[in-house]
Amino acid sequence: MSSASSPADPRNRGYFGPFGGRFVAETLVPALEELERAYREIFPSESFQREWRGLLADYVGRPTPLTRGERMRVLLDPSGERLSALFYKREDLCHTGAHKINNAIGQVLLAKRMGKARIIAETGAGQHGVATATACAFFGLPCEVYMGELDVARQAPNVARMKMLGAKVIAVSSGSRTLKDAMNEAMRDWVTNVATTYYCVGSAAGPHPYPSLVRDLQRVIGEEARAQLLSVTGRLPDAVVACVGGGSNAIGIFAPFVDDAGVALFGVEAGGLGVETDKHAATLTKGRIGVLHGAKSYVLCDDDGQIIEPHSISAGLDYPGVGPEHAELMRSGRATYLSATDDEALAAVKQVAEREGILLALETAHSVAALPRVLDALMAAGRSKAIVVVNFSGRGDKDLGTLMERLQPESASSGEGGAS
Repeated sequence: MSSASSPADPRNRGYFGPFGGRFVAETLVPALEELERAYREIFPSESFQREWRGLLADYVGRPTPLTRGERMRVLLDPSGERLSALFYKREDLCHTGAHKINNAIGQVLLAKRMGKARIIAETGAGQHGVATATACAFFGLPCEVYMGELDVARQAPNVARMKMLGAKVIAVSSGSRTLKDAMNEAMRDWVTNVATTYYCVGSAAGPHPYPSLVRDLQRVIGEEARAQLLSVTGRLPDAVVACVGGGSNAIGIFAPFVDDAGVALFGVEAGGLGVETDKHAATLTKGRIGVLHGAKSYVLCDDDGQIIEPHSISAGLDYPGVGPEHAELMRSGRATYLSATDDEALAAVKQVAEREGILLALETAHSVAALPRVLDALMAAGRSKAIVVVNFSGRGDKDLGTLMERLQPESASSGEGGAS
């Protein structure tokens, strides 16, 4: 099953079933058409692909490893009857610490070839901001990053990294002061400076061609994972699991498996304080169809169509929309979307740190937290002794402030301590 036509196909207007499209101000249409031409003509060219993939190897550090998670497998299924092997695709080991650099280095290279003199971006968790600032430093282009005030406070390490890389970080004080509002301000900037500025979108969302472009820059994750699994196990996995906010890491690992009917795809959204409350960011689980940031997809909104402010302990999942390709994967039944709460994600960070020696980003931890429900679904479908791959989309250094605040009381009460 192919969700959309190829970038070289002139009929591709960015629809995935009924979702996607381009719902923007007229002033942005020429810029999007210019980007669409670059996506069709420059992106697939041998010259671009050679340079971009060379940078992925020599600068980003690809391919990333596929790590076997034996101690977590035993925790989840001691008998091995439900889960025979658990693997982690280690995007946390990319340069800058997350999958975002795959997309940023590709888009900034594309912008340079298009002759753009200035790069802007939005960021929530800060990883896309860091990745874009990194790419701009590498290519010698100025960079400005929009970030909600709330995220600036809770992601201070990434703010410092962006500034060290030479980027200007613009704190957004409107709305919920999170990712949605940062994207709003970035789009306003782009409208004003469209002739000279390239907007480097960090997720598989927004107006066409961004969802397709970001997917094709991130699908290297799934291409590698597919080849690595075949090499290690001799077969494809039973399931691939990834967290979903806007959806770039998930669509990146899903894309090369979409046509493999035997591989179940599971996206995990932020359940916040619970999907039965109004404090979550589970757009596909609890949202409705609408238009946000230039594309038709699922959104969190009230009966009047007004956007509801999302909530998640993870800044990267704290978004009231989702990429349109994920909406179509859910509608078609090709992918299943679950949710995990803040508390479940925190517990998963602690479990993986203590059992595997890996400090996960809070975003990624949602995927691990949902694994018992993934195994339940696989068993219900008659799949025992499953092989499961989880995309470890980023590392948790950026979340240490939140983790220390939320987990330290538990550590202190355990009675552990002593001289060091």
